[in-house]
Amino acid sequence: MPEESLAAGGGEELLQGLLADVHRTAPMGLPSLVDRYAARIGVERVVIYLVDLQQRWLTALSGEDKLLVDSSMAGWAYRALALRVEETRTEGMIVWLPLVDGEERLGVIACYTRSLDTARLRRLRTLASVLAMAITSKRAFSDRFVEQSRTETMSLPAEMVRALLPPRTIGGDRVVSTAVLEPAYELGGDAFDHALTESTLHVVILDAMGHDLASGLTTAIAMAGCRSTRRMGGGLRELVTTVDDVLAEWLPDQFCTGIVAELDLTAGVLKWCNGGHPPPLLIRDHKVLDRALERPGEPPMGMPAKLAGTPREVHRMALEPGDRVLLYTDGVTEARLANGPQFGLEQFSDYIIRATAAGELTAEALRRLMHSILEHHEDALNDDATILLIEWRGVDGQPSTGPG
Repeated sequence: MPEESLAAGGGEELLQGLLADVHRTAPMGLPSLVDRYAARIGVERVVIYLVDLQQRWLTALSGEDKLLVDSSMAGWAYRALALRVEETRTEGMIVWLPLVDGEERLGVIACYTRSLDTARLRRLRTLASVLAMAITSKRAFSDRFVEQSRTETMSLPAEMVRALLPPRTIGGDRVVSTAVLEPAYELGGDAFDHALTESTLHVVILDAMGHDLASGLTTAIAMAGCRSTRRMGGGLRELVTTVDDVLAEWLPDQFCTGIVAELDLTAGVLKWCNGGHPPPLLIRDHKVLDRALERPGEPPMGMPAKLAGTPREVHRMALEPGDRVLLYTDGVTEARLANGPQFGLEQFSDYIIRATAAGELTAEALRRLMHSILEHHEDALNDDATILLIEWRGVDGQPSTGPG
């Protein structure tokens, strides 16, 4: 379609055609579909890159190219969720744009073009948005997309737990919740969950006893119990009671620690139950408030809680706009080198504070933190390590304590 036609209103027709074709196209047909539309929006070609499970590599959907997230123009666009333009000797310029669905970073697109103006950039941004939605929709039933995100063979327990996990990052104007989990391919019993309604962020973090298939089953049952009760309108105490009951009945020799929480997105009130888990950290004004969310200990979920016979406590804390709540499993702070020091709670919290104070995106701060933990442990964790970070931005969506 010629440029004049686009300027005269053909752009809307082109978008309608693209949306219709995307719906009809099989997952692995996206590259050829994009190639057909590239010339019509004024670029020579467009390449789709998806990020891997550990957010180290961006791999072309065709499988023919692979770029490091930490040391490439493509990675810069992914890390910062921003436009990046790269000059080439033979192909003009490459316009790198992030693929993001809501708050979830999926990868980037590389757009090869001889020139760039406002209209062309607008079309490329629209293309990136359409592709992000298409990838999110189609990867639910495409093993090829799953394969594309992996660099190693995944164990059976990890496969089971991974199938239950939500997107790494969710949120909107008022709140962002983001999580990372390692070891990516050898998970045992760690898991996280987060979900949004119009008024509430729901969060779960779990750490099952052991590091085998039984641990994965424990986590799967606990996660299903939380979701089922939540979706039927149950409160936090009911959620934990459901998990206690179902584990005691079906896996009496297993238990898990965990935290279930709710954040009121208007009032900023955090409510949580803690079943034998490390207490969350509250970060305000770039400082950890000492023991702000620490409460008397309760038994882990499962048979220990049934034997204790005491009702679960629901704790409350009013947050301020810009506050960050950090949940984690003990594999994070107990990671250590052979005969070396633990990574430690202080080093863990200091890293998050420095990263967010420097203006890094919340999801990027967690990605880099997990990579630091893996490096500290020579990429071989002895236990699962999960981190979930909540940032409440307030009713107007503007943090008052620095960039998010």
